[in-house]
Amino acid sequence: MERLTEVLEGISGFVWGPAMLVLLLGTGLYLTIGLRGMPIRRIGYGFRQMMLGRRAAEKDKGEITPFQALATALSATIGTGNIAGVATAIALGGPGAVFWMWMTALVGMATKYAEAVLAVKYREVDEEGRYVGGPMYYIKNGLGAKWAWLGAVFAAFAMIAAFGIGNTVQSNAVADVIQSNTAIPHWVTGVVLSALVFMVIIGGIRRIAKVAEKLVPFMALVYVVGATVVILVNLVDVPAALMQIVVDAFTGTAATGGFAGAAVWAAIRFGVARGIFSNEAGLGSAPIAHAAARTSNPVRQGSVAMLGTFIDTIIVCTMTALVIVLTGVWETGATGAAMTSEAFGEGVVGGQWVVTFGMILFAFTTIVAWSYYGERCAEYLFGVRVILPYRYVWVALLFVGAVANLDLVWLIADVLNALMAIPNLIALLALSGTVFAVTREYFAKGGEVERE
Repeated sequence: MERLTEVLEGISGFVWGPAMLVLLLGTGLYLTIGLRGMPIRRIGYGFRQMMLGRRAAEKDKGEITPFQALATALSATIGTGNIAGVATAIALGGPGAVFWMWMTALVGMATKYAEAVLAVKYREVDEEGRYVGGPMYYIKNGLGAKWAWLGAVFAAFAMIAAFGIGNTVQSNAVADVIQSNTAIPHWVTGVVLSALVFMVIIGGIRRIAKVAEKLVPFMALVYVVGATVVILVNLVDVPAALMQIVVDAFTGTAATGGFAGAAVWAAIRFGVARGIFSNEAGLGSAPIAHAAARTSNPVRQGSVAMLGTFIDTIIVCTMTALVIVLTGVWETGATGAAMTSEAFGEGVVGGQWVVTFGMILFAFTTIVAWSYYGERCAEYLFGVRVILPYRYVWVALLFVGAVANLDLVWLIADVLNALMAIPNLIALLALSGTVFAVTREYFAKGGEVERE
């Protein structure tokens, strides 16, 4: 077992090494340039479409409203990465890592936009009349039948990775948090969590979307309000904190307190890596949700989808980072969720409960959203007959995750997460011309006012 762990650690270090980070960041930069900065320039348009997307027009085909698709995607992306991931980036790369998280998000908006555009354009209707899509479908339908094997590779990696990153490790994190704060045993959490998740996912994407539509704005608001209180208490120090983030991104961070110091490369490496872990731009997961949206135009849904990266990283992750830097907790040597919890606790009385509450809700919504991602990938490989068995297995493994030691599962999921990104990035680059063309055509026809 130790040997297997060492091998997996080596593979993980390689697949998430400089080459992968350059590929992810480079794809986003290429798409941003090809789109002439459209995702950044038209972010206001995206927010307008998001608000309009709370309702779908009668003529629009799909399963859920555009806003519900965004909420479902955010269910998966706003998670432990926003709490523990930001803290880990700062612990390893210093405050400067936050700047590189921002840069990753700005180009990641173009990646997420392109994923959603292709997901809607090349989606299909399955045997039960549902609209389904994602990287496996835009690889098969966009690149041609001879590339269908690559779509199957993505689906296989994503289906298996879902049981790790979106299932067992999440239930384990919830069980740990609850036991440490309330002494409730892991197995009790496992039973309750499995029951709650089952009641949601058994209803399929429409029930998942309805829950996400209500829960995601609520949980994000609670967390952001909690962070805002800490920031307002330390408002006079905010300019200095922002300046430190920018300066350290290019100069590195000197050793201080319990912090060992970090070079510029460490800030870039951990900022980019944790930014991608948090917003999932390029991994190919979010377009599976956006493919189900009721919309008549891929560009419109892409404009909504790109907001997921902005909200996740530029807003939520930044709030976490400011709390950590303002309170000075990053200098103590703490890391992960413990650092964030300590920072909130230092900032305001009872602030650690905001983190506890956030961890539980973020993990729950991640579990629900990833169940849909994994289910669609399983359907692509085995047909609609696999859907119900998949849901039962999903719920059973939630309990296992709550009570088991998951070090090995973490590593396997980490590797598969990177491997599922490779087929998706190949497709995004190969089909980038299509993304550029439909975008130009849409806005040339007055996309700004096109809404019935």
